[in-house]
Amino acid sequence: MAYSWFKAFHIIGIVVWFAGLFYLVRLFIYHVEANQEPEPARTILKNQYQIMEKRLYSIITTPGMLLTVAMAIGLLTTEPEVLKQTWLHVKLGFVALLLGYHHYCKRLMKQLAVDECRWSSKQLRALNEAPSLMLVVIVLLAIFKDSLPTDITVWVIVAMIIAMVATIQLYAKKRRQDKEKELAEISQVPQQQG
Repeated sequence: MAYSWFKAFHIIGIVVWFAGLFYLVRLFIYHVEANQEPEPARTILKNQYQIMEKRLYSIITTPGMLLTVAMAIGLLTTEPEVLKQTWLHVKLGFVALLLGYHHYCKRLMKQLAVDECRWSSKQLRALNEAPSLMLVVIVLLAIFKDSLPTDITVWVIVAMIIAMVATIQLYAKKRRQDKEKELAEISQVPQQQG
């Protein structure tokens, strides 16, 4: 019975943690893009994003991570023999990367708060794809364990991930182009009136 409780809350923790990670870097993108706004909008937006980032990191993302890790430890205490399996070692390696990503997000958040972040919104969009890729690998390892298929199914999944990343990047590029076009049209109006 303990195993089922640990597993249930482990899954809940994962959902909360990843929701926080996905949205946190999205806020970083908006925070960086706020630098392109005129005053006083720039200051207002940056202050608001800073508040949202801190709350998301402290109230949702970090508790989700802690719950995930605590319940994983609980799961391992109920099945210690699983520690000898290769798939778990690989999975824990990806979890370690994810923990590093989580803490790197805090570093970026601190840099954004003092205007020292050197990441562009385009670079942050690419960074935002990292947890998606790690999630796919971690879930596949948890489901298939040592019998992870390497047939056509894997290549279809890889293709879907690449298509998803490409679609997100193309959408971001289109939004940037639309905004640039809109700004160009706005700047043309005063010249035409003069």
